Amino acid sequence: MPPTTDPAGVASPAGGPPRKVVVLASGSGTLLQALLDDPAPKPYEIVAVGTDLDDCVALDRARAAGIATFSCRVRDHADRAAWNDALATAIEAHGADLVVLAGFMKLVGPGFLRRFEHRVINAHPSLLPAFPGMRAPADALAHGVRVTGCTVFLVDAGVDAGPIVDQRAVPVAPDDDVTTLHERIKVAERDLLVDVVTALTRAPYSVTGRKVILR
Repeated sequence: MPPTTDPAGVASPAGGPPRKVVVLASGSGTLLQALLDDPAPKPYEIVAVGTDLDDCVALDRARAAGIATFSCRVRDHADRAAWNDALATAIEAHGADLVVLAGFMKLVGPGFLRRFEHRVINAHPSLLPAFPGMRAPADALAHGVRVTGCTVFLVDAGVDAGPIVDQRAVPVAPDDDVTTLHERIKVAERDLLVDVVTALTRAPYSVTGRKVILR
């Protein structure tokens, strides 16, 4: 059966081969490991894991699972635009249907995003649009919220500003500090990412304005 294509240009295999996923990471790779460890039948295959560093633990995890790896460092390119172009080309070489930023610590630019429109997702440790940026758990505590959580969203040119795919709530305990709260958010984030990657690769989805419609 041929793939179907939704209005956002995202194809899904109606009974066809698994969708191809490329994961980008800069650190320990715990989000990647959550995807690898998911025991459920998957409508996708992780075909490559890339990093912006010489190496990282996430690449070790990928190699242990027999997954191709690559490195694309900013300093090896004339400027950020050239790096974005090279990174996109490396991903395209693996035929990626979906790109997962899993602890990837570089911002990708508009040129990169145009080549993967509505096909790049990221996870963030807050219930966006609340608390974007690098200090989300600390900001949640500083504001005295009773509930925070995590979000998986489609990446756009803003910072933690793209259309939301799904979210999970995490209660804030009275005795939480940044470390304890962030650790509980990470647990929810791993489960959420597994569910979102499965949903986006199992069936077509559409994007209308800021709404992501899963079918």
